[in-house]
Amino acid sequence: MLSTMLHEGLGHAAVAIATLHVSGTLTSLAWSSVQDSRLVAAGGTLVNLASALVFWLLLRAARNASPTLRFFFLITMSFNLLTGTGYFFYSGVSNFGDWAQVIEGLQPHWLWRIGLIVIGIVTYYGAILVIGESIVRRMGVPISDARRFRRMTWIPYFSAIVIDGVAGLLNPFGMRYVFLSALAATAGGQCGLLWLRNYIPRRIQPGPNNQPIPRSYAWITVAIVCAAIFIGVFGPGVHLGG
Repeated sequence: MLSTMLHEGLGHAAVAIATLHVSGTLTSLAWSSVQDSRLVAAGGTLVNLASALVFWLLLRAARNASPTLRFFFLITMSFNLLTGTGYFFYSGVSNFGDWAQVIEGLQPHWLWRIGLIVIGIVTYYGAILVIGESIVRRMGVPISDARRFRRMTWIPYFSAIVIDGVAGLLNPFGMRYVFLSALAATAGGQCGLLWLRNYIPRRIQPGPNNQPIPRSYAWITVAIVCAAIFIGVFGPGVHLGG
């Protein structure tokens, strides 16, 4: 939810309002206005990548923090990083979405699309390595512990699909965008969480913070409140700007 609203709200809506002085509708799956620019289109990805860096630095600095807080930094970094890098590949292959708009009109167009695909593959693989190394070193989980890896990555992945899907059903732009935007960005963009353990270099040794993540009703309550706002408010959308 946080990575989505950083992408749509800060990366698209805020940039559009600040640079183009337009109004529009912000939903859980898109920002829509009468006028956009290449900067607005690129803004979502750039904000996700910048946010991933911030949460990676927070994770590195949080050596003595609770495992719950470190996991929050880890999974928020992961969603931002996979969204940011995955969008290059998605737009290059589908000729749809933010980076398809960025390269619109640039010639030769086929070469720009190939460039996006290559950048997407390289950066997404890099993201997989960063996330995998962070799980091993910052959370202390051995690569051999497949069950714990699955619990730490699969539960957030499938939870995100459900939340994004439900919120997307309320969007004012039609069901088409649920599949092209909400589910493509989540189910497709975050799919690295399902298989990243297989690509972590075996030389990486687990860090000392191999603590179980306790159930926290405070974090669960915050998540429920955020999900209610994400679905009930940003699902149907809010009008922003003049």
